[in-house]
Formats: sequence, structure tokens, C-alpha cells
Amino acid sequence: MSDEPEEAVGRLRSRAWVSSSGKNGFIARHHLRAAGFSDVQFDGRPFVGIATTWSEMTPCNLNLRPLAEHVRRGVLQAGGVPLEFPVMSLSEPLLRPTSMLYRNLTAMELEEQVRAQPVDAVVLLTGCDKTTPAALMGAASVDVPAICLPSGPMLNGKYRGRDVGSGTDIWRMSEDLRAGLIGPDDFAEFESCLNRSAGHCMTMGTASTMSCLAEALGMTLPGAAALPAVDSRRAVLAELTGARAVAMATAGPRPSQVLTAAAFRNALTVLAAIGGSTNAVLHLLALARRVGVPLTLDDIDAAGRRIPLLVDLMPSGRFLMEEFAYAGGVPALLHQLAPHLELDVPTVAGGTLREAVGPAPSDPGVVRPLTDPVLPAGAAIAVLRGNLAPRGAVIKVSAATPSLLRHTGPALVFDSLADYLARADDPELPVDADTVLVVRNAGPVGYPGMPEVGNLPLPARLLAAGVTDMVRISDARMSGTAFGAVVLHVAPEAAVGGPLALLRTGDQVTLDVPDRRLDMLVDDQELARRAAAWAPPPLAADRGWVRLYTEHVLQADEGADLDFLVGASGDQPPKAAF
Repeated sequence: MSDEPEEAVGRLRSRAWVSSSGKNGFIARHHLRAAGFSDVQFDGRPFVGIATTWSEMTPCNLNLRPLAEHVRRGVLQAGGVPLEFPVMSLSEPLLRPTSMLYRNLTAMELEEQVRAQPVDAVVLLTGCDKTTPAALMGAASVDVPAICLPSGPMLNGKYRGRDVGSGTDIWRMSEDLRAGLIGPDDFAEFESCLNRSAGHCMTMGTASTMSCLAEALGMTLPGAAALPAVDSRRAVLAELTGARAVAMATAGPRPSQVLTAAAFRNALTVLAAIGGSTNAVLHLLALARRVGVPLTLDDIDAAGRRIPLLVDLMPSGRFLMEEFAYAGGVPALLHQLAPHLELDVPTVAGGTLREAVGPAPSDPGVVRPLTDPVLPAGAAIAVLRGNLAPRGAVIKVSAATPSLLRHTGPALVFDSLADYLARADDPELPVDADTVLVVRNAGPVGYPGMPEVGNLPLPARLLAAGVTDMVRISDARMSGTAFGAVVLHVAPEAAVGGPLALLRTGDQVTLDVPDRRLDMLVDDQELARRAAAWAPPPLAADRGWVRLYTEHVLQADEGADLDFLVGASGDQPPKAAF
């Protein structure tokens, strides 16, 4: 053994910790012996970290504890040393003010943990919405060989003889309850039978979207996105993932070798074909900037114009992730999309994406061919610009009422979500079906964290009159399970002086999705007068993470990462501790 605690010995990082003959090597080894390690574990085997986002606070990820055991078994069978460690879990339903506030914190934590510990490769156990992009971002920056395994979607919800989807049917049933179409007992019954198993949302929400994109990027084994969380085949996949991580420890590939410009182009193609969540825009932009890929909003818009919707899943279609899995999942979708994909890109499976392409879908009604899409090209995420969103805004075309994709109406402006919710049920609210509802100060800095509130509940008076959709504009996000003519991610946001801060109630607003425009019909001189009188709101916090976040978060068009986290840090073992 050498006494070189600050340098990796051979090809494995872990040897910088455990192969030293000096005191630092002794300290590392003898403490690991307390866990039952023998000389066998120190004979040059790869140390594989199992980074788990399991938490009882994150119901979507509850099955990660048993999955970690299957990963461990795969690592051991392949001759590696498994070391499980926790990473901050991000619970979409429970974290306040929003889980997005903490995505960058989890990414930063994972990056630092992997670099600071004797890890030669890492398995990323993710699931709920922000856990997958956070883990990929952290792994990309530290660039240790990494492979992702999502928790998988929960089983379909079942309500009175029909399938119901998490999120999508919640928004529908909530509005029905407010409109008096159903009663509290109906809603309570619906609540009790919607989430029937472990796993993330089974609609094509953000969790399902990011799992599909992780697979399309080449960061998972084939089939990892769609298999239900409780399917025994996911346990088998976990074992294979652990074994694959051992091989990757010495032979790669590293995230920087997988997350190429071509891989991101493939991901954008898949995003359009699945009718994926608008949140994926933020996550892909942030992830690309970690590896130096110059991805832009224009790239996302171009993919949406080119690729039709092929996967018939809620909220844009009829089915749920169970049906997608049984139809063949992402490998079957890749089969349909092959003419639009760059298949000779590397993946963590050890080959290329071409080898991840599966047979044709077993159910062509769920995963449609290019010649018979669910919706034609142009139905995906569209990027809007104009004097209301000079740096961009997004809308999910497939989730919006077609008649509202070109619309002009008077703005009704609210300075906060709380203000809107306090007044939405007021029968005297000056609103009709043509009104453009605007909520501002809900962006990365303003809220803070950019919550999923853009799909505002419709005013009660209009619900009672049978109105089911309205144009809604905000600097917030919305759930990937949601729907409506909802314009999101307006950049720059109101809290940093973006034009949204200058809009006033009564101003005419024009939304023109085919022409990709979002404008307020106010002349430049008047906007200049309003800008001169504008003052920024106070910051949300004066200490801790929230202060750090609000001082350094980038705008939505740049992925809402922190400015000092863009780029990579590398995997060089840090200085010795003793």
C-alpha cells in the first residue's frame, strides 16, 4: 500500500481512501471494519455508492428501500462493494413552499457527497418529480460514473369502475366539487382509491416525464421508466443496475460521455412524443448547462414543431403509465421514433441507444406510429416571446383548449397567489370567459422557488356557468399532470422587474400560439413610465438556503439553476482529512 491519501491509486477513486499504508488509510479501513468489512472489501473492488432519496415524507419513493437491497445484491454479485447513503428527498406533495426551491440544494448535496466519499460509481435512486433531475444534475457535475433507477409509477387509480390518474383527475374532481357537480362524500371516495400503491404519479406528469427522459438520454437501463413500482421486474432491473454500476466504475461511461448534445436532441424528441411536462423544460436546460451543452428554449420549440404526440397518456390523452409499460414503454416508443433519433450515442448500458430500441408496441393504441399520431406535430410545448415575455414563456399545446390558442382579452392582474385565491370565489369578481387571468410574483425569486400554481382554479362564478378553461398567465410552473390554456415560466419574472410586473388590470393581452407571441397591447412610452415607478419587492428571506437561492437563482429560460452551480467540478478526491 502507498501513502498517497490525496491521489487516486490506479483507476479507482476509492483507493485514495483505503489503499494508503499511512494513518489516513488506517482510519478509513478500521472504521469500515466496524460495518463488517474484511480484507476482501479492500482488495481493489470498486466501491459503488447507492444514493437514495427514500423518505417517509416522499410517498412516491417508498419502494426505494427494498429496491436498494436489490441494487446491493447486484453490486455484490458483480464483485463490488455497495455503500448506501441518503440524499435529501424532495416530496412534491409535502414540501413547502415548493419542492423546486430545493432541487438545486439536492443536486449540490449529491455532487459534494459523491466527491467527498470513496465512491467509484453511483446508483441514483430517484422517483418523485424533482429527485430525478436533481440527481442527474449533481452526478453530471461531479462526473463519477452514474446510473439512474427511478422508483417507477404507481398502479392505476380505480374509481367507480374507471381508471383515474393522479394529478389530472384531481384537478378535474376539485373543480367539479367547487362547481357543485359532486359532493364531499364523492370526493372522499375518490381520494381513497386514487393512489393504490407505492410509486410516483402514473399520469405523464413530471415524474413520469423525467424518468422517460432519463432513459432517452441513456442514463438508465432500457425499460426503467415505465415498469410499475410494484412490478417484480423492477426488482430485477435494480439488481442489473447494481451489477452494471460495478462495470462502469472502471470502464465508464461517465455522465459527460453520455449527456452529449445528440443525447439532448433525442430527449427533446421523446419529450414531444410523450406529451411531457413543461417542468422538463427547466430540468433539461439546467442539466445541459451542467455538461456544457448549449441547449436553448428555441431547441425545445423546434422539437415540438417537428414531432407529433405518439403516447396517448393523461393529461393529453386517455391512458396511464401501466398501459404504457405493457405496450413496451420507452423502448417501444424509440422504435416508433427511430427515423427522428440519433441512435449511435452511448448509454450507461454499455452500448448505444440503438441497442435500447425495442420491438414495435404491443398495443399501438397506446404508443402510436408516426403515420397515425394522437395529435399532429405542433401539439407539444411551445415557446412564446413578446413584450410580455422577452426571454420566453411556455405553453403545453396538447393540454390547452384549441379555441384559446389565439386569444385577446383584458388582463385581471393579481400580485400574489394568495390574493387570487382570496378573491376567486367572489361573485362580484369582474371577470368573464374572455378575461386573461394573471398571477405574478410566483417565479424563482418572487415566491420563492417557482411553485406549481400556474393552472389557477377558475373563478367560481364562471365554473357555475359551465366555463372549463381560460387563458392564464404567470411566472410560475404547473404540475405536469395539469391542463388548460396556461402560459408559464414568463421570463424575466415580475420580482426582478420583468414586463409582467408592469402589466395592469384592463390592459389587453394577446396570446398567439401559432405565431409564438405573448404581448400586452401597451405602447413603449407607457411601459417606460411604469418601469420608472416600479420598485422590487423585499427578498423572501434574510438567512439560510432561501437567501442563498434568491440571490443566485437564474431565470426560467436558463433552467433556474444557481449561477455558481453551472458547469462541472470533477471527481478529483479532496485533500485528506487527517
